[in-house]
Amino acid sequence: MATRKKNLQLLLSLIQKRCLQTSSSSADALLPPTRTTNASSSTSFDVHFLMNSCGLSSKSALSVSHKLHLHQNKLQKPQSVLLYLKSHEFDDTHIAQLIEKRPKILHSGVDDTLKPKFDFLVQNGFTGKLLPQLIASDPNILSAAVDSRLKPCFELLKSFLGSPDRIVVALKRAPFLMSFSFKGAVQPNIELLIKEGMAVDRVAKLLSLHARVILVKHDRMVYAVNALKNLGVEPKTPVFLHAVKVMLSLSKSNWRKKIEFIKSIGWSEEEIIVAFKRYPYLLACSEEKIRKSLDFFVNTLKLEPRAIITCPEYLSYSVDRRLRPRHNVSEGFVVKEAS
Repeated sequence: MATRKKNLQLLLSLIQKRCLQTSSSSADALLPPTRTTNASSSTSFDVHFLMNSCGLSSKSALSVSHKLHLHQNKLQKPQSVLLYLKSHEFDDTHIAQLIEKRPKILHSGVDDTLKPKFDFLVQNGFTGKLLPQLIASDPNILSAAVDSRLKPCFELLKSFLGSPDRIVVALKRAPFLMSFSFKGAVQPNIELLIKEGMAVDRVAKLLSLHARVILVKHDRMVYAVNALKNLGVEPKTPVFLHAVKVMLSLSKSNWRKKIEFIKSIGWSEEEIIVAFKRYPYLLACSEEKIRKSLDFFVNTLKLEPRAIITCPEYLSYSVDRRLRPRHNVSEGFVVKEAS
């Protein structure tokens, strides 16, 4: 009996000890691991630095902190970058925009990475506020090599645009040009357009006002040029610049779909092509826009659909903001004269 009681006590003791060990393990499992706690602390520091030193909002700082890891005891490089930016007239807004788009700039070396590119841009006309405006609008410029990317870009632009002032204007409008490979993307398209008869001054206009057109894949440009020539739109004509822009904005299927839609409202395909050659942006209008405008001309002004072919640009005008108000004014004059 005494032996059984002693064994029972021993068993209870073992069970109790086991339960205590299990509870301890479960409690430990509920605690966040040390590494996570450290990571959370690191994120908190990054957010604080991005808000207080770089001017980001709390929401932006939190988002950027997931792409950027700063070390509290190794802030010399980020602080050097910020000082360098401010020495080139970057204000808080420019700095915040730049870091939101390219957080890793805070890890850049000033002397070996930033300075050569900044010096090149300053030497080529980007002085004062122009420099931060350019870089903040497209931070990819900072990843472009000076000799293989930036210099060829400026040389090509200079050959068409001439003065540094015109180059600055073009790049303010399309800063992304600086981050593209000119030999691989831009130059073949420009050479094709000139070979086909497009005037140099129109190529310059294309670079200044419609730079994205130049950046399409070369086979796509070849297709657009040949398609337009087959329609009777020659590269040497003034309208070609606008026609190629519209052609490149539409896929083959969307082009065909737009043609079929306009045919459904009463125009023949030949008439559509005539209208396109007069006003290429007709085919850039949405179907809803064309339908609404045509409804106004046919049902309110009592015009025949084909009458609009002579002035297809009217279909691009806003019915509510332009056409109807003017019609109402003219109707008012007619009523007054009649009375």
